[in-house]
Amino acid sequence: MADQAPPAPGSVIVVGGGVSGLAAAHRLVEAGARVTLLEASGRLGGKLQAGEIAGVPVDLGAEALFALRPDAVDLARAVGLGECLEPAVTTSAAVWSRDSLHPMPRGHVMGVPGDWAALEDLISPAGIARMKQDRTLPRTPVGDDVAIGAYVSERYGPEVVDRLLEPLLDGVYAGDAHRISMRAAVPALFEAVREHGTLLDAVASLQRRPAPGTAPAGPVFMGISGGIGRLPVAVGDAVRAGGGRIVLDSPALELNRTGEGWTVRTPDRLYTADGLVLASPAWTTAALLEAECPAAAELSGIEYSSPALVTLAFRRKDLPVLPGGSGFLVPPVEGRTIKASTFLTHKWRWLRESATGLFVLRASIGRYGDEQAMHMDDAELVAAARHDLGEILGLTAEPAATRVSRWYDGLPQYMVGHTARIDRVRSAVAKLPHVRLCGAAYDGVGITNCVASGRQAAEEVLGAA
Repeated sequence: MADQAPPAPGSVIVVGGGVSGLAAAHRLVEAGARVTLLEASGRLGGKLQAGEIAGVPVDLGAEALFALRPDAVDLARAVGLGECLEPAVTTSAAVWSRDSLHPMPRGHVMGVPGDWAALEDLISPAGIARMKQDRTLPRTPVGDDVAIGAYVSERYGPEVVDRLLEPLLDGVYAGDAHRISMRAAVPALFEAVREHGTLLDAVASLQRRPAPGTAPAGPVFMGISGGIGRLPVAVGDAVRAGGGRIVLDSPALELNRTGEGWTVRTPDRLYTADGLVLASPAWTTAALLEAECPAAAELSGIEYSSPALVTLAFRRKDLPVLPGGSGFLVPPVEGRTIKASTFLTHKWRWLRESATGLFVLRASIGRYGDEQAMHMDDAELVAAARHDLGEILGLTAEPAATRVSRWYDGLPQYMVGHTARIDRVRSAVAKLPHVRLCGAAYDGVGITNCVASGRQAAEEVLGAA
């Protein structure tokens, strides 16, 4: 007689109140499980945080949902924010390169172009000539994984990496293209380059078909009126309304298996449940699972970067004429402090309407391996951002208000071998009864990926996957 699957858990503890843990808790409550969510800090949301500047609501962390995949948008609708969703007014952007702004080339896959004609304003003639050599170079083996920067540099030359790929990846991971895993960061491209002999053909093949799980049409990015920071609050309210319990300021210190169930110890008490969803940072999850699943120690090897955001509000009457679009990226090779700037007032209609007489933008600072931003005080960060914005945009006006937010160990780095590492850990964890992992360290750092990761973990704990 075949072994029967254990019954679905009646009670589940979710460790971590970022958007991944909240999405997991929401799905568990939907399914009728008794849920306790333990969050180490005093608020929900992780890298999603609502704030204000000059009396205007603003996001101090992530500020957009990737909408071509429905997970995050569907969650927002499920918790009553459907009428507050709105598409970005503009998604066009620029790249600051060689002392001028260049329109972001079209037809690329996460910064990997498929046509040199689109790059002629950004890449030098010598760089274009080097890119064309992709057609005649022998196939470049990728094995089980490869650093995307190293691969693209070998096929297209270093200039395409320096001027396009690096700033795009920097904007997502605050990482180093020469260390980021192609298989983990851009899996569709990894599979395509294994199939095709040239990188140009691989990118072209992806452009001819939609990515798995994406909608056929519609806006690429969606916002929430009042800020994406409203989402974790609304999800938390929905979890409580469904009978779930949320306990803040309660870091999980230890977990232990008790037969087919689990205990989680916090500084204040011991919690018991049938199942666990661990949505904590990788290093915390590794420590919690140390006794019950030694293989999870591999998670402690995942490195993180620590970006900072400088948000500035200016009086419109004080501004020079600013470029259109949603902002610009700055390649590391340019040697600037800021790595990007987002024109929030251009990008979001709700912000434009609420910030009468003001223009709000923000600058991003901090890359993997560069912790300088974490050691600068707020005034120094603001001054550094204003200096670069002044030289790039001619923006010398005194801001009406400024706001600095730091995200210590905020973005996991998907180094070469990341996918294999996660597969090994998940295989080991799957042997434990009713335990699953989710979060930015596993399947993607964006909000939509984190929501999908949380819901999938919940489904698996419930035995529905």
